[in-house]
Amino acid sequence: MNRIVAKKVIVNPTVEELRKLAEHHEQTTKYESAAYVSKIRNRSAGQSFIVDDIPLGVAQRGISRMKADEIKDEVLDYLKDKNIIQLDRQMGMSSKFNFHCRLYITQEYARIAHMWNNTLLEPNKTNDPDFISIYIPEWPERIIIADPIQKVTYILGTDYFGEAKKSFLRMAMYEVKKNNGLGLHAGSKVLKVKDKDGKLQEVGFLLFGLSGTGKTTLTIHDHGLTGEETAIVRQDDVVFMDETGSCYGSEDGFFIKTEGLDESQEVLYKAAIHPTTIFENVMIDNEGHIDFDNTELTSNGRGVVLRKEIENTDNSIDLKKANKMVFITRRNDIIPPVAKLTAKQAATYFMLGESIETSAGDPTKAGQSKRCVGTNPFITGPESEEGHRIWEIMKNNPDMECYLLNTGSVGANVNFKGEKITIKISTEIMKQIAKDGITWKQDEDWGYMVPEEVNGLDLSKYEPKQYYTEIEYKNIVKTLKEERQQWLSQFKELKEELIMVIAS
Repeated sequence: MNRIVAKKVIVNPTVEELRKLAEHHEQTTKYESAAYVSKIRNRSAGQSFIVDDIPLGVAQRGISRMKADEIKDEVLDYLKDKNIIQLDRQMGMSSKFNFHCRLYITQEYARIAHMWNNTLLEPNKTNDPDFISIYIPEWPERIIIADPIQKVTYILGTDYFGEAKKSFLRMAMYEVKKNNGLGLHAGSKVLKVKDKDGKLQEVGFLLFGLSGTGKTTLTIHDHGLTGEETAIVRQDDVVFMDETGSCYGSEDGFFIKTEGLDESQEVLYKAAIHPTTIFENVMIDNEGHIDFDNTELTSNGRGVVLRKEIENTDNSIDLKKANKMVFITRRNDIIPPVAKLTAKQAATYFMLGESIETSAGDPTKAGQSKRCVGTNPFITGPESEEGHRIWEIMKNNPDMECYLLNTGSVGANVNFKGEKITIKISTEIMKQIAKDGITWKQDEDWGYMVPEEVNGLDLSKYEPKQYYTEIEYKNIVKTLKEERQQWLSQFKELKEELIMVIAS
């Protein structure tokens, strides 16, 4: 199903033509950028289904082939009398992992096509697409159906741009997994730093984390590096890893959260006020001024920023190797600012995927703790497959190292919010990981390594035990271990030795 029968098909309009088609929805900012407002302002996780021709994971909802085909037939019949846009883009630059993606969307919602156009690359293929998404925002029922066998996604009854973006990334991650790779919800970057001998080296980082945990901030940060030492931004959302630990990028535009954005976040702010940026659900006044602090529309305000407008990017979206993998969590009590993990521990913490809920997922639970395997809500198929694969990659590449990074606080109790772990602390820790500037000791409760000394940092106020009595601390440890074991036990195919990491 590569061609859709419609009253009129507008094939591959330019970005200028897309903006013109969407002008009835546009409010123009003082920077001459386009801003749109959607009715639905977050992903429709509860209305998303995967056609159950394949084994599904614990967190996935299935829909039968028969029911999916019924809806497909209704959709195709509906489009016969509609004007639609066909837009072809390419995901990925590498010869190993790149995909021809095609979006069909009703003309009324050209704004979604305009935004999606800026996330991917010009297609270099003329053959049939690898993936198709059919998007009808005005459909009377809100439902998203992903069909990994036919490689088609139906997005119905929602006008939130994120559904278009993620529909293709979901399909690509599943396809990469079928080809012995792993699609990861992670940012990527390179830190060029001098080691202890003064030799300049490139260190590749992968940063895992749901939105709201600081993933984008840490991915784009310059770490205070100057001169020969520098940070190079590669990707912000999804990468594809092969068996050697090499990582291939997917997108040419970043989908940034805008809440609270100001000039103190210099790199993101400068990109956000560029004329090519496209906003969704960000408050704009009648004179075109942008108010990033105003969450009246939603706390999930977004912007599509062209990658080339981010400072410290280069011509590549790929990473030669993920030398360091960082799992970002946000907890407020006993998790230290950083911990170093073994390969087995890394696979376990990948399966735990500890984070916080954000307004992009479930606004009613924003800020609450949650778990999501790989911090990736777009996994297709059994989640344990992903944990086992990342473990195999780690075992086969012993030069790769993994870390747990807490961007929350330490020491919280009923009378104290906790000692906040600042962006400056997290970025400096990452720099010292790259420079091998941390000495480690083993944590007796968790078995991972925690800092004994970090060059240039005093982390004494982030020692968790100082904030609790011995009994309080032991009770928190006990409760957390039980919660983690209960979470891991639901993945029936998961190897017992990974579950036992938490108990040991």
